[in-house]
Amino acid sequence: MINFLDLTFPTPAENLACDEALLDWREENGGDEILRFWESAEPFVVVGYANTIEAEVQAPGCESAAVPIFRRCSGGGTVLQGPGCLNYTLILRITDSSPLATISGANKFIMERNRVAIQSVLRDSAIQIQGCTDLAIPATGLPGAHSGRAFRKFSGNSQRRHKNFLLFHGTFLLDFDLALVGKCLKFPSRQPEYREHRSHNDFLVNLNLSPVDVKNALRKVWNAREALVQPPLDRVSQLAREKYEKPEWNRKFFRL
Repeated sequence: MINFLDLTFPTPAENLACDEALLDWREENGGDEILRFWESAEPFVVVGYANTIEAEVQAPGCESAAVPIFRRCSGGGTVLQGPGCLNYTLILRITDSSPLATISGANKFIMERNRVAIQSVLRDSAIQIQGCTDLAIPATGLPGAHSGRAFRKFSGNSQRRHKNFLLFHGTFLLDFDLALVGKCLKFPSRQPEYREHRSHNDFLVNLNLSPVDVKNALRKVWNAREALVQPPLDRVSQLAREKYEKPEWNRKFFRL
């Protein structure tokens, strides 16, 4: 069984902490799998665990736009969050006989389910998995489309694994200020082949879908029927206070 949790905390630190808290909670205590949704009212940058801020972030642009910088516990690239982004979190059980037993198997299994969910809502476009963990739609007919540049990205995802449970989370661009991405983020140090060196503005695209429709589609494909009524709120607060609000964590790997 998968429980769903539609819960947004007031601060970026708490929202990032919640994902790690849910993973640790299930790893330590067992229980049902979880699908969480959240949406931030304010923009903020999130670097992947191993990213360096100097390589990925336009620090002066962030400062001028009052966009804070945080670090998440999972891998992957650097992203900009904010209004118009729908975030989801999956906490799934790892078993030896399931596709989730390996990193690549988990990527394929989860991304295909998410692809099916979005395809059920966005029927006029052929959703594809690109790279390892991107979802994209054909660029034909979209603003900024160019010959030979076949797909534009609307969702990026990453995972973190423990022994018995994994965290898989990501973002759907629904109605986001894409112009702000180029102001806050540098061209990524690593890019999937299908990006073809396109700028953020030429590569990313909004789905222009209702968050409710996307949530319902994901709940259906993941069979998430029962609400999670007692999330580990104390653990979220502790992690936010002791980790995600700390410069020592967010500026990790910072080179003077």
